[in-house]
Amino acid sequence: MTPPLVIIDAANVVGSVPDGWWRDRAGATERLRDSLTNLATDGLPAGPGVPDWLREPPLDVVLVVEGAARKVGGTDQVRVVSARGSGDDAIVDLVRAEGADRQTVVITADRGLRDRVTALGASVLGPRTVRR
Repeated sequence: MTPPLVIIDAANVVGSVPDGWWRDRAGATERLRDSLTNLATDGLPAGPGVPDWLREPPLDVVLVVEGAARKVGGTDQVRVVSARGSGDDAIVDLVRAEGADRQTVVITADRGLRDRVTALGASVLGPRTVRR
């Protein structure tokens, strides 16, 4: 069985906490990537709106990066996709290419992106799902 796909909008999630990320976008994105390591093997923590299928590992975790964070690399547990242009467009492309035949969730608070990916059948959860 193919594991559920969890796509994380790195710029949106990093920007959801005013912790000085703007001084070092790549470093903030690396810290986010590292905080996501356990999602693949442990599933998402229980919380408002988190369906059971996301709490059951394994999960295919993908972090989409753009701009100054484009050089952030992946790990064994978190695949990193560097957007050539818009991160939102890269996320939509991922949902189309990899999410068609499995359960897919996008982690973002971007309303325009939410509309685009739900039209393709993906679920959406907010940044607090992965960043508390």
